[in-house]
Amino acid sequence: MSEPLNEEYWNLRYLNHQTNWDIGFPSPPIVKWFEKQKNLNLKILVPGAGLGHEVIYAFNKGFNNIYYMDYAEDAIKSFKKGCPKFPENHILICDFFNLNLNNYFDIIIEQTFFCAQKPSKRENYVAKAHELLKPNGKLIGLLFDAEFDKEGPPYGGRKNDYRSLFAKKFNIHKMSNTSLSIPARKGAEIWIEFLKK
Repeated sequence: MSEPLNEEYWNLRYLNHQTNWDIGFPSPPIVKWFEKQKNLNLKILVPGAGLGHEVIYAFNKGFNNIYYMDYAEDAIKSFKKGCPKFPENHILICDFFNLNLNNYFDIIIEQTFFCAQKPSKRENYVAKAHELLKPNGKLIGLLFDAEFDKEGPPYGGRKNDYRSLFAKKFNIHKMSNTSLSIPARKGAEIWIEFLKK
């Protein structure tokens, strides 16, 4: 029986430096997305943000309505240390699936959070993302277009699976390979922009 992917599990991964999903800087495709945005007032959620590289980058660029979300204590401490001026009330310490801010966010940014969920939770992820977004809100970011040899996390997936999964609650605005992936993920990531139905 596999171990539960709960708060304790993820905190131990940080404590034991078993965080190979963390690339040490904001993901280049997400940086490019931020650079193209003219509206700095967008309400943005980054779930499972970990050390929060994308959050720190955006906050330093003037996105003052960005929210960090995680529940691994060690990750949260590291994030606060890395961005001491980040507003405390924009740090959401909770489980994504229990977050009660319905119709609140303009954007949810996906970066190695979806792949950390067991495949049995993927329908719940889609439903929760839909619930948290405002009308015309968007889920943007990166998904793996790869299957992995060992049992996850990370859990892999393919474009066609994602299309049928997300199309129930989102219009698939964009789902394409990105040339901006870090070398270790070249050809294994797709950029997504899904619009809430």
